[in-house]
Amino acid sequence: MKPFKFKEFTVHQDKTAMKIGTDAVLLGAWCSLGAYPDTILDIGSGTGVISLMLAQRSDAMTIDAVEIDANAYEQTVDNFEKSDWGDRLFCYNTSFVEFAKEIAEEEEQYDIIVSNPPFYTDNFETANEARNKARFTSSLPFEELLKGVSEILSENGLFSVIIPFKEEENFVILAKESNLFLNKACHVKGNENTEIKRSLLAFSFKAKEVENEVLIIEKERHQYTDDYIKLTKDFYLKM
Repeated sequence: MKPFKFKEFTVHQDKTAMKIGTDAVLLGAWCSLGAYPDTILDIGSGTGVISLMLAQRSDAMTIDAVEIDANAYEQTVDNFEKSDWGDRLFCYNTSFVEFAKEIAEEEEQYDIIVSNPPFYTDNFETANEARNKARFTSSLPFEELLKGVSEILSENGLFSVIIPFKEEENFVILAKESNLFLNKACHVKGNENTEIKRSLLAFSFKAKEVENEVLIIEKERHQYTDDYIKLTKDFYLKM
């Protein structure tokens, strides 16, 4: 498996079941970073790509990542160490539920939390256990994700996720139960004629009018829209 080269860093992906996909890059490029965050948390780091993007985008002194899968954890640590920002990036090999409990007990908080969470909630699971763990909500149900986030997000913090569009309505209701309110939504379509596939969502503890936008990735095959280029050009080599 060849490493994935970005403009300012390279991501090796030979050890993990979950390879770099558009979802992670979209979230890393789109998520709001508020005003000069000090602390950032990436839940379910996979290869570490989102954390690396946020290290490139911000001066935050602490960028932590949590990854339950041992191979993905090793991959993340490896990619962090090979980057220019190794002194700011740290990964924990544990479940998010355990991690959140510990952070809450220590009364620590994060200004920015991001997650590209596991999601096929359907009963379809593949025979590859590592891939299942990375892709299915059974390893981190949305309720547990949101509860944990609400306990360790700072008062003015922002929490951003990317999930399937069909899960959005349910996710927003669950978030509200943890006092997290939708502030911003971006609906992602492959091209103008396809259905909305993904929802990029940003939450905070403050209820406000939701800012809505639509992002179309391609005009036609391999011809990217201006909006998509603008969003990802600081990262992708060929943009």
